[in-house]
Amino acid sequence: MSPASTGPDISLEDFTAEAESYLAQHYPRARRGAEQRFVWGEGSDEVRVFQEPDPDVEADALPAIRAWRAGLWEAGLGWITGPTEYGGRGLPSAYQRAFERVSRGFEVPGDGSLTVSLGMIAPTILAHGGEEQKRHYLPKMFSGELISCQLFSEPGAGSDLASLSCKAVRDDSGTWRLTGQKVWTSGAHLADIGEIICRTADEPRHRNLTAFLVDMHAEGVQVRPLRQMTGGASFNEVFLDDVPVPDSARLDEEGNGWKVALTTLANERGAMGASSFGGAGILSTERLAELVRHAGAADDPVVRRAFGELLVSLRAARYTQQVMSARAKAGDAPGPEVALNKIALSDNMARLGSFVAEVLGPKAVADTGEWGSYAWTSVILGAPGYRLGGGTDEVLKNTIAQRVLGLPRAR
Repeated sequence: MSPASTGPDISLEDFTAEAESYLAQHYPRARRGAEQRFVWGEGSDEVRVFQEPDPDVEADALPAIRAWRAGLWEAGLGWITGPTEYGGRGLPSAYQRAFERVSRGFEVPGDGSLTVSLGMIAPTILAHGGEEQKRHYLPKMFSGELISCQLFSEPGAGSDLASLSCKAVRDDSGTWRLTGQKVWTSGAHLADIGEIICRTADEPRHRNLTAFLVDMHAEGVQVRPLRQMTGGASFNEVFLDDVPVPDSARLDEEGNGWKVALTTLANERGAMGASSFGGAGILSTERLAELVRHAGAADDPVVRRAFGELLVSLRAARYTQQVMSARAKAGDAPGPEVALNKIALSDNMARLGSFVAEVLGPKAVADTGEWGSYAWTSVILGAPGYRLGGGTDEVLKNTIAQRVLGLPRAR
């Protein structure tokens, strides 16, 4: 990071101008600027859901994403709210939001494919990593040099994470040897490191787990893509066969893996509930309104009612997420209430899929080549998956009931 870009002594106005200047020098302005209206039929009609792209497409896009992050890092824009001792800018969250607003006016790669890496694993390292780990990993993650994934779920331990069976055994040299299988790992095919939770003792549940950072390119790590009905394959199953991990890559104390996992899961539910600049804009009010008009359903009272209900749900979820995001960036540890973000997201994606299917009818399932119609298929097919990712809705509702509302545990 350049010396001139460090430190918090800069006004929001000057910072916004700085960000605008950097982006204007390195990226073309978007055809549809941040303040311009959405125009039906202009540009690509691609509307992808989270984690849908094909692995080959993502791999081809990776160099541009790494270059995007590297450039931001050098310009002092790579970790705007991060602690200065780890290369961050140390600025309030309002500065990050200002940067995102400016970015929407340019053709930038965005951070959509780095949600796990920057929104989940990096905050966990910041909370639980040792000083050396934070100084080593965090700058490399925010500069795009290292991309990370989350290795939690297993074939027999999905929502019940505490029952996982992947083992880590320490050998005579002090090195941990990891053996087991993980599944539904988003972005494992792109990742350089993975946060993994393993069973390290025969102690009672929640006291027998330890967290590590594993090299995804190490001998004994095998990543296999899982094809989704959307046509994408960004989920993976990961096999670990006697993979060596040094004790210096252990996160927090031995046996504290459950505590580390809860931090990551809280960040995951917040990250999944948040919008990401550089994304497809599938929740854009203008885009949905134009879809209704184009389909000739603007005067249909049933469609108008459904559209209004959808917008209310989207706005309520956005404001709730913004409040929780601001609290997290102010230093408050994410609590169980952050699960509301993820539940709202999965509910809104299901509502969106149903609404679009109702408006488009057969055009959503038959590709006629018409702009803005069949392109929604991946959203409709991908919507049910949101109820599973980041913890099932049922598990998260129990969490809220017990840990937020104080209700008794379900029998």
